[in-house]
Amino acid sequence: MSSKKDEQLEQYRVKDEGQKLTTNQGLKMAEDEFSLKAGERGPTLMEDFHFREKMTHFDHERIPERIVHARGYAAHGEFQVYESMKKYTKAKFLQDPSVKTPVFVRFSTVAGSRGSAETVRDARGFATKFYTEEGNYDLVGNNIPVFFIQDAIKFPDLVHALKPEPHNEIPQAASAHDTFWDFIANNQESAHMVMWAMSDRAVPRSFRMMEGFGVHTFRLVNEEGKAHFVKFHWKPVLGTHGLVWDEAQKISGKDPDFHRRDLSEAIENGDFPEFELGIQVVEEKDEFNFDFDLLDPTKLWPEEDIPVKIVGKMTLNRNVDNVFAETEQVAFHPGHVVPGIDFTNDPLLQGRLFSYTDTQLIRLGGPNFHELPINRPVCPFFNNQRDGYGRHTINVGQVSYHKNSLAGNTPAPASEAEGGYSHYQEKVEGRKVRKRSESFKDHFSQATLFWNSMSEPEKEHIIEAFSFELGKVESPSVQQQVVDMFVNVSPDLIRPVAEAIGAKVPEGTGTGVTKSSPALSMENTKKKPDTRKVGVVAGDGFGKEAAEVVEALKARGLQPEVISNKLGQLKGADGTELKVKHTFLTCDSVLFDALYVAGGSNESKKFQQDAAYFIMEAFSHFKPIGATGEGGKYLEKFAGSPGIVTGNDTVGFADSFISAVAAHRHWDRELV
Repeated sequence: MSSKKDEQLEQYRVKDEGQKLTTNQGLKMAEDEFSLKAGERGPTLMEDFHFREKMTHFDHERIPERIVHARGYAAHGEFQVYESMKKYTKAKFLQDPSVKTPVFVRFSTVAGSRGSAETVRDARGFATKFYTEEGNYDLVGNNIPVFFIQDAIKFPDLVHALKPEPHNEIPQAASAHDTFWDFIANNQESAHMVMWAMSDRAVPRSFRMMEGFGVHTFRLVNEEGKAHFVKFHWKPVLGTHGLVWDEAQKISGKDPDFHRRDLSEAIENGDFPEFELGIQVVEEKDEFNFDFDLLDPTKLWPEEDIPVKIVGKMTLNRNVDNVFAETEQVAFHPGHVVPGIDFTNDPLLQGRLFSYTDTQLIRLGGPNFHELPINRPVCPFFNNQRDGYGRHTINVGQVSYHKNSLAGNTPAPASEAEGGYSHYQEKVEGRKVRKRSESFKDHFSQATLFWNSMSEPEKEHIIEAFSFELGKVESPSVQQQVVDMFVNVSPDLIRPVAEAIGAKVPEGTGTGVTKSSPALSMENTKKKPDTRKVGVVAGDGFGKEAAEVVEALKARGLQPEVISNKLGQLKGADGTELKVKHTFLTCDSVLFDALYVAGGSNESKKFQQDAAYFIMEAFSHFKPIGATGEGGKYLEKFAGSPGIVTGNDTVGFADSFISAVAAHRHWDRELV
């Protein structure tokens, strides 16, 4: 069933296939390979309007990329609320469980340029545009619930420090360099965010398997005008999972489009990504009842203290038709709200309310970016704004101002009863000052909370991440400053880091915080085998059970893909055939969640060498590996290791192997 947004977009879709070539003015052209010349070997003539139009358009095809979040990919979908949220908000799209609200979601990295790799260590953008009957609502968030800074005035400084260093434009899409860590050491409010950025959250397995957060504290306002503080969450139905750092780096070379390819293929396969919307709600009277400031964007609300209420589900079910027209031209803004959703005095949020509109003006060529098809609301819009670059609307009539009598003083403001937006009437008072609230000054307690909440493998990965990042820093002074800063989080964290990078081991005892939040550990997430990509290593003469195992994996919702030393059809010992999708040359073990080794009776020595490397690399990344028949010999050296499954009973093997795949990684494996 198509949504109202899909129907609206249909009028803008153009299929060129089977059509005759025309100019942009609709003139059919008889030739498109040769310019108009004065003689066959003469100069090109200025009167060649077709050449001029074609080349001029080409010369102007690029628009400025986003300063941050430039590397992104998106999809269409729909959202349905599970039950009415009338108690908390009058927003209509959160009232009726039978209503499907069209959405457009853009995922992105933050630091890299539009052409950078996708599996870098970085926060990920998670921006959702709801096309509601009351107008567009944008929930513009990240896959990390906190941020580096507390006040938007520091955002340009953060980004300048994070981006490639200006004297040599190095490194691209990476935080492992001097200026970033110099900023961190001298802006210690960033401690909590850095802990998340050094964790496995910063190298997600896929967009489909990462959480989303609104980051800021917003307000929900109901029909009676009662307000609640709220934080928004997106919970992936597949659970939250990450990559191993060595794996992430190799994927950047093997497939820099890994995340967008994964999202696109999942939707094409019908494995529609699903995310449940959750809210944390606090009554206004309880604003000061916590040991942190609710308005501090460097703080989260522990789920054990303020539970997340799941209120609806979003399903992404359609890929974009054109990446530029949709993914690049979409314009998000946290100030795009609907009645029932309002802001708080979070100083980072307040700055974003200015910045997002301002940046679209230069990116999209002026004030009419809301008229582009992907940004256009599904409800009609009427106001006295006119003209400007890229105007699509043809406004009829002589009046373009308010108040007026010539048009009966229309368009007229709508009352709240008519659906008009009215800002929440919060009492504010105080002197004009450039200061920060004293309640914002605790920078380390929640960073320690995060550390305490990690499993032992996750803690080890954070130590390795700090050691890698600071090992790339050339300034010993910056290295020491960072080490001295993070001893305030945990000596157990930073002492091995200091030793690894040759810095002085700092004195310090940390914050003394012993509390933990199990919800912060990815080890406590959902673990499902669904949609997992399984590499099937097979050669000519594979055993009869191999095809049965492949079918069993498909039946359980996994995605098996056959890998061999050549493309085409492989013949099994009993004449069964398997179609090869990849060769050892065109893919790598890092591109799969698990391996199933079928082997073959007619393997060449080269096949054996390539297969052995594939398997060893997957083993070192703690992935599940299974084998039957001829493939068993490849796993003999790993016998008894967690996540290693062998056997020849098809049903029994398939069940055991799928259970191993569901576990995601087998961290208690001893590497050989």
